[in-house]
Amino acid sequence: MTEQNALRHRVTRFLDSLQKQDVNLHGFLLSVNGQEKAKGYCPPFQEGQPHRMYSVSKTMTGLAIGMLAEEGKLRLDQSICDFFRDWLPPQPDGRLLRLTIRDMLRMATCYRQTTYREGIDENWAQTFFTSTPTHEPGAVFYYDTGCSQVLAALVKRLSGQEVIDFLNDRLFFPLGCQDEHFWLRDPSGCCQGGTGLCMSLRDLHKVAQCLMNGGEGLAPTWYVEAMGQKHIDTPLQDNEEEQYGYGWQCWRTRAGWAMYGLGGQLAILYPDKRAILCTIADTRLDPFGVQRIYNAFFQELYPYLDREDMAPTRFEIAHQLVPHHPEYAMGSTPRFTFSDGNPLQLKWLQLRDSCLYYENARGPVELPFACGQNVPIPFPGWPDVPAQVAAGWLAPGQLRLRCHAIGNAPCGFDLLLSLRENRATVQCKRSHDPVTEGYDGVVSGECDP
Repeated sequence: MTEQNALRHRVTRFLDSLQKQDVNLHGFLLSVNGQEKAKGYCPPFQEGQPHRMYSVSKTMTGLAIGMLAEEGKLRLDQSICDFFRDWLPPQPDGRLLRLTIRDMLRMATCYRQTTYREGIDENWAQTFFTSTPTHEPGAVFYYDTGCSQVLAALVKRLSGQEVIDFLNDRLFFPLGCQDEHFWLRDPSGCCQGGTGLCMSLRDLHKVAQCLMNGGEGLAPTWYVEAMGQKHIDTPLQDNEEEQYGYGWQCWRTRAGWAMYGLGGQLAILYPDKRAILCTIADTRLDPFGVQRIYNAFFQELYPYLDREDMAPTRFEIAHQLVPHHPEYAMGSTPRFTFSDGNPLQLKWLQLRDSCLYYENARGPVELPFACGQNVPIPFPGWPDVPAQVAAGWLAPGQLRLRCHAIGNAPCGFDLLLSLRENRATVQCKRSHDPVTEGYDGVVSGECDP
């Protein structure tokens, strides 16, 4: 194998490893020394298409804070409360008053969880100043999306712009990020600083390359060089890659650092090899899905990036399918009825001609499928939410259906239907989102007389 072709073989092994581990990868882009080496997408995802970045948003918000610090509009050791006096209660807790912007950047707040309640609170950032602190700030790491929301509100207060407009002017547009991108808002209209950015994979890579190059005069070099360093320990995190420490709104890894969003949205920078791996995915149904991406990269690609090469290559990423045994397939079933108050809120269910019909809290819904394939459908009960479903008969009387929403909030559910004599049992798990509400639990029903 020639040196020129060797790295291409490694990329193939990387993708094969993720496929075997059932990692739902939507796209990836690998570059070395600023040159694109490999990329690929899984249909219907396409180059240039915006994708929800989840907590990559935190790193982008953190960059805006660094720019404001460079302009002298804030100091990192300044109390966050200095900028939100109008939101403080009459007698604010001293622990909140001692919380600095630097501690906000490194997720060392005075709260053990996010203070705002999605779907209930209108101004998410304001709840940060009216909640009761749980511990001294700066002491320990607690991953808190609420603090990123406050930082986005701070950008708005100091610049007069929402964080997306601020970054458009100072970072995204100067870098040539011309693909469609937008930032989801909280009910008050403020950008969701910790989770709401939607942008393309290739524009994410442009930002990552800018940071690899020290900010390219757009982001302050001192901030870019410091943000990816370890600023607090994270020994109690569950996943291995999250135990290497946290920087300023970004994660350390076993080599380098990462912008890291829920479900496999990654921009991982490896300065020692001048390499960047960016991914978009939906691994939310697998608690170790993101770690599988890291492990496959470090095993199959990382050791060879400075020793082997390849011509720029585009790869096709195969759909993740459900195993299917045609000999077990069933055409139709009687209608099954379920008792009131069950965790899935099911009323009835029936299988007819490759479509699962049922009624839940959203009313009567249909879930069409094709075994051994990945089929585009509207998400059940949500006609405006695009989705994909994969299905297969695993054993006699046992059908598995896995449905992924693929819009602005990638999420999904995994359903197992077990049919025995005159009873049907439905077991389901979901990734958290309003559209998957009611798809978590297990219930049995009986055949209608």
